[in-house]
Amino acid sequence: MLTLREIKRPTITRPDQLLVRLEAAGINPIDTKIRSALDRFPVQMPAILGCDGAGVIEAIGDSVTDFKPGDAVYYCQCGFGGCQGNYAEYAVVDQNFVAHKPESLSFIEAAAAPLVLITAWESLFDRVAVKNDLNVLIHAGAGGVGHVAIQMAKQAGAQVCTTVSTPEKGEFVKQLGADKVIFYRDEDVIQAVSDWTEGRGVDIAFDTVGEGVFEQ
Repeated sequence: MLTLREIKRPTITRPDQLLVRLEAAGINPIDTKIRSALDRFPVQMPAILGCDGAGVIEAIGDSVTDFKPGDAVYYCQCGFGGCQGNYAEYAVVDQNFVAHKPESLSFIEAAAAPLVLITAWESLFDRVAVKNDLNVLIHAGAGGVGHVAIQMAKQAGAQVCTTVSTPEKGEFVKQLGADKVIFYRDEDVIQAVSDWTEGRGVDIAFDTVGEGVFEQ
């Protein structure tokens, strides 16, 4: 259960840390999973949970050189394992987890971005090196990670097909650049992928769903 509580403002304890005054906090599926199974994570109660945040730097440690007080930033730092999360007005964050907020994004938009961006980037570039002319299948393309993955794959020059559940989501992923949309409730996904690739199959399948989808 989440409880509203007044606590002392956190302070910088290491030279590589920043004190951030939050303007917005993101919510991810992992946040609900942590709350429902605290014994599976290194959480010490009481804890301030949450991963993604965006705000303005209030103070910096002595070794911080890329940021200064007043900078608008966004970050991802999970609220366990000795770290404070984002469900608070202030947070002390490791500088390695922080980036300057793009001017094109509001604080609310920026706070929704870090973890899904990191997940999509690590999967498509660190793990499989998506590149020009590859055929990529992205499951759940209208979801948090999926809609970012479509854009990244297209920027890399790949051809993208994706699965969605409704026509509204289909229009959304088309706007993001999806080349082929598969309505998994109405179509045989395997056959649709085979038809799209002329029987070759895709080079990369990015599964954000799991279980039965992974087996397919």
